[in-house]
Amino acid sequence: MHRNALSLADMLSVPESTYTSNPLSLLPALQNYVSRLPLNQFEQSDWAALHMDLTSYLADALIHLHGVRWVVAEDPSSPRGYRYVIETANSEASAKRVDPADVVMVEFRNLPIEVVRMMASAELSLGLSSSAGEGE
Repeated sequence: MHRNALSLADMLSVPESTYTSNPLSLLPALQNYVSRLPLNQFEQSDWAALHMDLTSYLADALIHLHGVRWVVAEDPSSPRGYRYVIETANSEASAKRVDPADVVMVEFRNLPIEVVRMMASAELSLGLSSSAGEGE
């Protein structure tokens, strides 16, 4: 996933060193890119490619910003019986998990695509940010 996120940064003219030092540096270019896509003309292969790009970026950014990690989670509904998810690196039993691919799919159902909203949704699901009004 990291290589795909780096390729995405390169495609959007964000230098690798800039991206690796701060994955959020890709947000403006990525948002501009997805905002300009002709989504109403997309074919299934286009949606699949965009899904992979956004999933890669989301997971890579969360790993670098928050130290989450990939883990294998049992999933009887999956053809393989498991799926890859990202999990908070807590040693507590309360570690939280989210599937970045699912977060992206939710975003696809709530067009227009907002990359910051997608990131915030994943962070909230992982307990990495507070919801509005908390901590006041």
